[in-house]
Amino acid sequence: MRDLGELLGIERPIVLGPFGGLSSIELTAAVSERGGLGSYGLYGYDPERIRQMASALRAVTDRPFALNLWLAHDEVEQVSSADFDRSAQALRPFFDELGLEVPERPDRYLPSFEAQFDAVLEARPAVVSFVFGVPSRAVVDAAHERGIVVVGTATSVDEAVALERGGVDAVVATGAEAGGHRVSFLRPAEESLVGTVALVPQVADAVTLPVIAAGGIADRRGVAAAFALGASGVQVGTAFLRTEQSATTDAHRRAITQAPAHGTVLTRAMSGRLARGIPNRAVRTIEGGGVVAPFPVQNWLTGRFRAEAVRRGVGELQSLWAGQAAALSRESDADAVFDELAAGLPA
Repeated sequence: MRDLGELLGIERPIVLGPFGGLSSIELTAAVSERGGLGSYGLYGYDPERIRQMASALRAVTDRPFALNLWLAHDEVEQVSSADFDRSAQALRPFFDELGLEVPERPDRYLPSFEAQFDAVLEARPAVVSFVFGVPSRAVVDAAHERGIVVVGTATSVDEAVALERGGVDAVVATGAEAGGHRVSFLRPAEESLVGTVALVPQVADAVTLPVIAAGGIADRRGVAAAFALGASGVQVGTAFLRTEQSATTDAHRRAITQAPAHGTVLTRAMSGRLARGIPNRAVRTIEGGGVVAPFPVQNWLTGRFRAEAVRRGVGELQSLWAGQAAALSRESDADAVFDELAAGLPA
């Protein structure tokens, strides 16, 4: 098995979780500059924005970094105008509270994957990572032709095996403890909730690729445990998300610092896909109402009021993604988080 650091071109096998919608150039660069792999999530980015972001990132670091894409944008079940209106009206109280009009149905909810991927190829990051599926052979080959390492993400052993067969170079094994979206693709997310301690060694036994452990890792103890389980590296999200270098809000940071181990929930309320976060009034109200549109319709609709809630600092109407190790996220500076994690790496 090839060494993960050598494969990714990094000194320390610590990977920043690619926050879709919450990534920042400052945090991505900070992790890369320390010898890890900074990652930047491109959810919702059009090609021009991807080009601009990659250029800005390269202006502050010449170290390797990863760009992350969501697969299967076009797998979404069609939502009729009537169903869209019903879903939008269910969210009317939030729009009214913020003085916003209920939005009309858009022509398109997301940029095309093909256009995004072409922009990534143009940007030529050291690594491109994927969630929600196995990239096609054409995608993998196109990345490899440009010297780009391909990383896939699995929530089960079967998914890890499928990713290896698909030609990826490394696999992130993400346990059910992890914050944000559950990126399952072979079975429903609710049927793929395997914890990190159980998942990582089984994935390490099932594939010949380097395995990056994710979920519930926030300090040196989690890192040491991941390597003892057979991982070749770790991916960390929530601990970095609460730092001042991240793009998250003060309200989100406060929620992370106050969340106990049992303080997160799995919900489809905010995006239409199962995700782990800290429950707030928006989550409780939407779940109580019983109307949740499929992804990406729900995500697009809530995104209209979430953006205004962010501008006003209203945490109760934001998506407060966080993992079960949130209470272990004690540092507010990315360098301090990285040092703590690095202390758990094998000598």
